[in-house]
Amino acid sequence: MGGAEQTAGAAGRSGGGPVRGRPRSEAVERSIIEGVMKLLEEGVPLAEISIERVARIAGVGKATIYRRWSGREELFCDVLRTAEPPDPELPGTSMRDDLVVLLESLRRRGLANRSSVIMHSVYAQMKSSPKLWKVYHAAVIEPRRLKTLDVLRRGQANGEIRADIDIDLANDLFVGPMLVRAVVRPDAGLEEGLPEQIVDTVLAGLGPAAS
Repeated sequence: MGGAEQTAGAAGRSGGGPVRGRPRSEAVERSIIEGVMKLLEEGVPLAEISIERVARIAGVGKATIYRRWSGREELFCDVLRTAEPPDPELPGTSMRDDLVVLLESLRRRGLANRSSVIMHSVYAQMKSSPKLWKVYHAAVIEPRRLKTLDVLRRGQANGEIRADIDIDLANDLFVGPMLVRAVVRPDAGLEEGLPEQIVDTVLAGLGPAAS
């Protein structure tokens, strides 16, 4: 990804991120995030990773962590964002092109989750913690959903999909098949070209009627 500083900043901009009181140090943030990753690699459950423990392994004071993150949940969100493939820049050439890029990013995250025992374990633990899942949803998942909705609205305004289409439903139609393969069906393929196949199949039903 673009580094701990970028991920932490992204979480902060989305409303669920760290509270900062002085200029950030990329090296310090990286050491803190790497400290959490080291504990996870050693098999320490999220529930047992305290701010005190992270501070010890990172060689910093607790106050240093709290200046950057308001608590464990926000820190864990940034750790996951660092471990995941980066969120993509959209080409902006068309709604279709943007949707393909967004679904390709989702495909890559699915592959990363499958290949990393640590990430798979962390996601499973996170979903069992309502507070942590709520923070992750607000800081990471919801901004991604809103980005896709914005692409669909622009496509609707440009006539790429019909004006009567419900945008929220359209979002589910595009994203749903990839999520099913990435999350619900771990045995299903996440092959290259799948984003284009999904987008083109859905657009065939949502596009403007032929004249």
